[in-house]
Amino acid sequence: MRAALLLLALLAAGCDGPGVVKRADEPHFQRLSADMVEHGQRVADIVGCTGCHNRNLQGRDWSDELGTLWTANLTRSVEKHSDEELLAMVLTGQRADRELHGMPSHVFTMMHAEDLAAILAFLRSKPPAGAVHPEPTFGPELLAMLEEGTLKSSAAEVAEMGGEHSPDLGEEHALGRYIVRATCAECHGIDLSGATSPFPGDVPRPDLRIAASYDRADFETLMRTGKAAGDREIGLMSTVARGRFSQFTDEELAAVHDYLVVLSKTGE
Repeated sequence: MRAALLLLALLAAGCDGPGVVKRADEPHFQRLSADMVEHGQRVADIVGCTGCHNRNLQGRDWSDELGTLWTANLTRSVEKHSDEELLAMVLTGQRADRELHGMPSHVFTMMHAEDLAAILAFLRSKPPAGAVHPEPTFGPELLAMLEEGTLKSSAAEVAEMGGEHSPDLGEEHALGRYIVRATCAECHGIDLSGATSPFPGDVPRPDLRIAASYDRADFETLMRTGKAAGDREIGLMSTVARGRFSQFTDEELAAVHDYLVVLSKTGE
């Protein structure tokens, strides 16, 4: 597969930095299957590909009063783009003719080569099907937000944050750091200190150091079922946990919790 060859070449060169995959000894998601496609599907689920682009990868209609906003039909994208072009879109937030919007490329820039190659293998495994969706069109409110900089393109987010990493808590917490950088940082910021949505009415995303208030059992319940302490639903987090984070292995889940607990004690 061309993607695997490209990624292996980058690894052999010892490359580093945003937009370039990491060395083979870097942390990555656990490999539960020898089948690259199966591994890729789990990783794609966890990092949100199948949430934004639908389980069948044929895209979803997110349009509302703000504009016409479809996510791409990825089964059609893989038809017309090489692995190298697809990888560039994922890591830079832009394609040859325009910047992307809504793609969280800035959290993918530190992902391991094997995980990226597995995602591409999963995308390639789906036969082309469904419609090619319309290009995005932005209404006045979205255009104003882009002009003001309160809303940024995916490419702008990569330029601003793609080279940043979540706090380094040492080698023993490297796996937890890797996972939160590729997942939690999308909503809570690269430093995990929380973030405010540019859209009026959206609930602010809390500082993830709050996870230290969850014991391991409650944390596991939240991540597996979306239910917080007291059997509570907590908005988007509950939805994301059920759809994405429920697929963490026990080791991955423990690594995330341990990392966040230690982070809460460091003052970083």
